[in-house]
Amino acid sequence: MSEIIIEKLLEQRDFYLNTLKQLEFQLVMEPSENENNDIEKLQVTTIHQLKKVEQEIAYLLSRKSP
Repeated sequence: MSEIIIEKLLEQRDFYLNTLKQLEFQLVMEPSENENNDIEKLQVTTIHQLKKVEQEIAYLLSRKSP
């Protein structure tokens, strides 16, 4: 059962990493100042969520280890 949860968390992690890549690309496209601020806020939020997912993965993997 925990393997399924870990797999879902890994998929979620990949989604957040892809989102960060897309946000970085949008910053390269020279957005307006308003858009720039919005993108940076989204980056901070996404990084925060990514860290939470990675912590949960680490916790579940540590419980599996003998």
